[in-house]
Amino acid sequence: MKILIVVDMQKDFISGPLGTAEARAIVPYVAEKAKNTPRENLFVTLDTHQPNYMETNEGRHLPVPHCIEGTEGHALDNAIAAAVDGIPASRIICKPTFGSVALPDMLRALPEPPTEIEFVGVCTGICVISNALCLKAALWETPIGVRPSCCAGVTPESHNNALSALQMCQIDLLGDEK
Repeated sequence: MKILIVVDMQKDFISGPLGTAEARAIVPYVAEKAKNTPRENLFVTLDTHQPNYMETNEGRHLPVPHCIEGTEGHALDNAIAAAVDGIPASRIICKPTFGSVALPDMLRALPEPPTEIEFVGVCTGICVISNALCLKAALWETPIGVRPSCCAGVTPESHNNALSALQMCQIDLLGDEK
């Protein structure tokens, strides 16, 4: 069973305060991948913060309120939301930090183990890499890949640095075809 994990394709990371041209550019490709993935093989993460975000450790390091639960910016980008329509609510993971500690257990609990895991989404150097490394530690024999053409970082440089780090950790960079 090949699993696709769509990481944090939320409005605040695409068109909001942390949005970038690179994030906006990957939306149609991520949407197409999600749309063409069977619902039972699809997981979506949502960066999820509370109104006290600025008082948190992350807020002190990244003083830009974003993805506050209940706000428009917390919602998935419209094209992504349409592409993942029909996904069970249990496959949408609200995570209060970069990586989801629940994701490894969720994948272990599947009726059949994943044979391959693919990541797409934002931000390559923060949330994509954190989730990929969490799964690499938990499911070390499962092939894990990141599709660079369907990921975007805070900057092109941070995106490329994350890709290098992922390769060092034996996470595959999947072909340039979208």
